[in-house]
Amino acid sequence: MEPAKISPKPETKTEPGGKLGTVKGFVKEIIELVVVTLVLLIAIRGLIGEARYIPSASMEPTLQINDRLIVEKISGHLGQPIKRGDILVFYPPPEEMGGRDLRNDPLTLLGRWTGLPFLPNDPAFIKRVIGLPGDHIRIQAGVGVFINGQLLDESSYIKEIPDYDLNILGDIGGRNITNEFIHPYAANGNDPIIVPAGHLFMMGDNRNNSEDSHVWGFLDQKRVIGRAWVLIWRRLNAPIYPPILSE
Repeated sequence: MEPAKISPKPETKTEPGGKLGTVKGFVKEIIELVVVTLVLLIAIRGLIGEARYIPSASMEPTLQINDRLIVEKISGHLGQPIKRGDILVFYPPPEEMGGRDLRNDPLTLLGRWTGLPFLPNDPAFIKRVIGLPGDHIRIQAGVGVFINGQLLDESSYIKEIPDYDLNILGDIGGRNITNEFIHPYAANGNDPIIVPAGHLFMMGDNRNNSEDSHVWGFLDQKRVIGRAWVLIWRRLNAPIYPPILSE
């Protein structure tokens, strides 16, 4: 009887590169995912909108500290004109930032385009449009804001009436975010306060606790990020009960 023949093991083919090829493929997928994510973030923030939070009390009672909202940009891209009463998010003028304007180094640009929290991000303000190009602005303490000689009815949104006067350009001034006193129109201080073309006069609804156009002057419309569109989150504080009920 002939001995049984043992069939040889079939040869196993090894992928070129082995484990190294698998690692390279994984890294490639990760890079592609990161690139696609960044492109989508930049497209959404640049064309549609972005989320922002409220860091100060300058827009109370309309907006409160730590409120989250969506800033929409579509209307701006479609050429919809800015109207009095619009609430805008914008990069503040250099005077308010101690002379420092928007930086253009790669990391800051990437942070501005994507909004990623671990990258440098330029500070932004949120205020209400009060004066449009060509408007004559005057503020009377204890009375209110006059536009082209007409007193605005702002009872539905301001916290309190301004306690300061603005009659001429020289009245604009105050301490900026770096605690430096600024007087932006000292050279032509006796001129009336008339909003230049392409600019806006912005004010916070919390009139006496807001670093706005009464401090740093007119806002160049090129610095506008977008319009406040919808409030998406607000922290609810616990109710305050009479002390007798907590005994």
